[in-house]
Amino acid sequence: MGRFLDSSDSPWKRRKMLEIRPVASNDHAPRPTRNPIAAFDHDLIDSVLVNRSAAERRVATLPGRRTVKKQWQAAWLVKAVQCIDLTTLAGDDTPGRVHRLCAKARQPVRRDLLEAMGIGDLAITTGAVCVYHEMIAPALEALKGTSIPVAAVSAGFPAGLSPLPLRIKEVEASVAAGAREIDIVLNRSHVLTGNYRTVYDEVKAFREACGPAHLKTIIGAGDLGTLINVGKASLACMMAGADFIKTSTGKEAVNATLPFALVMVRMVRWWHELTGHKVGFKPAGGISTAKDVMAYQFLMKEELGVDWLQPNLFRIGASSLLTDIERQLDHFASGRYSSVHRHPMG
Repeated sequence: MGRFLDSSDSPWKRRKMLEIRPVASNDHAPRPTRNPIAAFDHDLIDSVLVNRSAAERRVATLPGRRTVKKQWQAAWLVKAVQCIDLTTLAGDDTPGRVHRLCAKARQPVRRDLLEAMGIGDLAITTGAVCVYHEMIAPALEALKGTSIPVAAVSAGFPAGLSPLPLRIKEVEASVAAGAREIDIVLNRSHVLTGNYRTVYDEVKAFREACGPAHLKTIIGAGDLGTLINVGKASLACMMAGADFIKTSTGKEAVNATLPFALVMVRMVRWWHELTGHKVGFKPAGGISTAKDVMAYQFLMKEELGVDWLQPNLFRIGASSLLTDIERQLDHFASGRYSSVHRHPMG
C-alpha cells in the first residue's frame, strides 16, 4: 500500500506537483471577500464574443495533454472529494435518505483507505450537502458538530418560472431555515430574449435575499442555445453579486460540458481582472467519473490558477461521482478495483 506522506515525492509537500494540497475539511471557513453587487453595464455584456470552434479545440486537448498517475492522481481526486456538493434532489427524498447522504458527506472516503494513503488525520469531508428546502432541517441535524454547509436549491428550481416574489420568499425561507448556501436558478427566457437587465435585477434581488448566505447562480447553460449566451448570462450574474456561477440544474437535456465550463471560467477570469473580485465556479450534472472531474480540475488550474482549486471557489454538483472516486482511491491503495457495493452512498 502506498503512502502520500512518506517520501520527498509527496504531492502534498512539493509545490511543483500541481500545487493541490489537501486541508482538514473543518477549514471550510474563512471564505474570500464576497463579490459585491456592481452597477449594471449593458455595453460590457454586449461586448462578449465567443469563438465556438476555438473553445471546442481548447477543451479537446485537456484529456490527452494533461494527465497524472499514481499518487499524483490520488492527490487530485482527494481534492475533488473536498469540492463535491453531495446532492439529492429527488421527488422521493426522505429525512432518512438525507441522513444517510450526510453521513457520507462526513466520511466520504473509507477510513481504511485514508489511513493507507497516510492522510487519515485530515478529516476529509465533502464541500457541502445540497438538498431541497424541505430537507434543510434533517440535513442540519445530521451535520451537527461539523462545518459542512447545507446548500438549498431555490428560486423555482429547476425551471425558475414561478412568480418572482415567491422565488424571493423561497430564498429568504431557506436562509432562515439555516442554509448557508443558496443555489438559485435563472429564468432562462430572459437570456433567450436578450433581456439581461432583468437577469441582473432578479439575481440582485436573490443576492439581497440571501443576506449572509452565499449565492450560487445556475444559468442553465444547456438551455441557452449558444456559448455567447452562456458568457453573457455569466457576466450579468456576476454583476448582480453572485458568489458562484453554476452550469446546470442537473435536470436539463444537456448539463455540464467542458465548452460551457471554459466560457464560464473565462468570464470569471475577466471579472477578476476588471474588479479584483473572485467568483467561484460549479459544474453540475453528468460528471460521474474520476476522469470527468479531473478534466474540470485541470481546466480550473490552467485558466484560473491554484486558488480556484479550493472548495471556497470550486464546487462540483454530483452524487454518483463519489463512488467512482472512492473506487479509484481503493485501486491506488490496494492495487485492485473493488466492487461498487463496497462504496455505498449511505
